[in-house]
Order: sequence, then structure tokens, then C-alpha cells
Amino acid sequence: MSYIGRTPTNAALIASDLADGIVGTTKIAADAVTAAKIADNAVVTAAINADAVTDAKIADDVVGTEHLTANEVDTAALGADAVTSAELADDAVDSEHYTDGSIDTAHLADGQVTIGKLATAVLTGATDIGAAIVDADLLLIDDGAGGTLRKTAASRLKTYTGGVNTPAFLAYVNSSTQTIANNSTVKITNYNAEEFDTDNAFSGGQFTVPVTGRYVFHANVSTDDSAAITNKQFNIQIKAGSTTISSNTILKAPYTQFGISAMALLNANTVISMHMYQDSGSNVNLEGNRRTFFGGFRLTE
Repeated sequence: MSYIGRTPTNAALIASDLADGIVGTTKIAADAVTAAKIADNAVVTAAINADAVTDAKIADDVVGTEHLTANEVDTAALGADAVTSAELADDAVDSEHYTDGSIDTAHLADGQVTIGKLATAVLTGATDIGAAIVDADLLLIDDGAGGTLRKTAASRLKTYTGGVNTPAFLAYVNSSTQTIANNSTVKITNYNAEEFDTDNAFSGGQFTVPVTGRYVFHANVSTDDSAAITNKQFNIQIKAGSTTISSNTILKAPYTQFGISAMALLNANTVISMHMYQDSGSNVNLEGNRRTFFGGFRLTE
């Protein structure tokens, strides 16, 4: 249809020719329809093709929260790993977001669970063992105070406390004898049997202190001389090195038997020995059958 040569007086006719659908897009010049030509709310969603609105058509290429309907974004709309810690408020997931049992040891860094994180009830609320502590019971200790927890059996406590009054020994004269010369002080060495020697510290008739501590000793001598000798001196001594730490003296009678005890604070490697003096006028033999013995032990501290 052409309007060439028509005069303005034909405006009514022109308007009537612009019926619905007569002006196609080919009749509109590029950029002829501007925002000023569009009435408010004139463009409705029905007039927009599917996928016609792209990111490039959105201001700043961003859909802001004001454009989102509540609960509109669900997990299906999120890409894998799309939500990082930076997208979380305060970079943290609070406890209300945890599923029960979802946190395992693999997600705890070394040293994360400190004493401050343990409730008092961890100990006070535990069930009592209900029995005596035995060697197989396990304990937790800080290895060398270096911050590394290790287990230990209760039996190892004995190695630290010195065990049950150990080191300990008991030696005795069984069948053989030893002669004590007249008017002489003699070291008793002829202990030819041992009841026990926990630290292998008794040898050659003397005990070498394995570890510093408080020790108790006891010794006994018995002679086989049956002569009725009276008013003669018999003396026994326990020595630490060359120092006498205990001494006992009696007057001789037939079949003399008497004992001695001592207690002392001793340093490691101190040598403890038993000595006897007699002035009966003749040699005296020590009696066996366990009547002459020497023993001792360290007090547990």
C-alpha cells in the first residue's frame, strides 16, 4: 500500500489503514522504538520469547536478592561445589547445620580436641572400674610432657615407683660354712644360696645399691661352736662402703645366734656388706641351714 502523493487531509484514511497487524517489523526503522515510546507495563511476559532474557540483558549481569522469590533457589539450582566457605556468613557453618554423626575423626585436625573441650563428666561421669587395678589395665600418659598421648599398662608403673619394695635380695649360708678367726673382724662372704635378687645386685657377699633411695637391711649369724665360753665378745656390723651403719654386740654363749637391722638413705653404687668380730680365743664357724643370712630392700616412695 502506498501513500505517495496523499495530502494531510487524508490523515484519517492513513490512520484507518494502520489496523492491527498492518505495520510489521520490516516497516520499523532500526532503533525507532525507544524506551520513551513504550508505555509503563506495556511489555508483559507473554510477549517475551523463552530464553530471550540473557545475562547480558540484566543490569551488571547480576540477579540481586531483590529479584528472588523466597525459597526460589533450591539445591538443584546450585552447581556442584558452588557454595564455598566464602559464601557463608562469617565463613562458618554453625552447629544447627550439622547432621548427627556427620563429623568424624577424619575431619578433626591433630590437636583440635583440647582439655578445654572436654566436659568434666568425661571423668566424673565414667563408670568406676569396680575392682582392684591390675597389670593389664591401660592408662593414658603424655609421653615426656611433649604433648603426645600414649597408652601404658598399669604394670609399667612398677618400673617408675620401684615396684613393690624393690630392688630386694635375700642370701643365706646353706650347707658350707665360713671361719671367723679369733680377735678379727671378717667380712661374711660365704652366702652360697639366694632366695631372690630382683636386680641381680647381690654378688660376692655384698649388695651394690642399684638406685638411690631409702633401704632396709636385716642380717643374722649363727655359730656352731658348742664350747661353753662366756664373757667373750661377738659383734656383727652392716657397712655402707667403709662406714658402719648398724652394729650389735653380745657376749658369747654356746650356739650363739643373733641378728641386726639397719635403715639408711643410700646413693646408687654404694656397696653394702656384713661383717663379724669375735674374741672367743679360737676360730668360730658360721652355721648353715639358712641360720646365717643377709637381706634387704628399697622402700617404695
